[in-house]
Amino acid sequence: MTTVCLTGQHSDHDVYAAQCPCRAMLDLLANKWSALAIGALEEGPQRFGQLQRSLQGVSPKVLTQSLRRLEEFGLVDRTVYPAVPLHVEYALTALGHSAAVPLRMLRVWVEDNIDNAANAGVPEASCAAD
Repeated sequence: MTTVCLTGQHSDHDVYAAQCPCRAMLDLLANKWSALAIGALEEGPQRFGQLQRSLQGVSPKVLTQSLRRLEEFGLVDRTVYPAVPLHVEYALTALGHSAAVPLRMLRVWVEDNIDNAANAGVPEASCAAD
């Protein structure tokens, strides 16, 4: 499905086209940590430590990289409050909130269907303790 480019930079947008700039946004949103960070931020602005605790298993380096990319694409705002120690909060922008809707539906679908994948023999889909 193609749509007209509203910026006028391209004739149209088609994520299936190899050179389409949409691919970078799709890559960002399809990233596990980006999608989970957007979901965590749906509840409101959070500090880095809060986000890291919410996203169990993410390293500080990967979370920083994900938040920077989300900020670059205009999905997340980073606000620095001058205090000692420095206080930084991350919050979804209007664009981020619009991306959160389909990502939330995907997360719900995954949670509802993970047992079906486990029953199909997918080893990673098992909820067994490590």
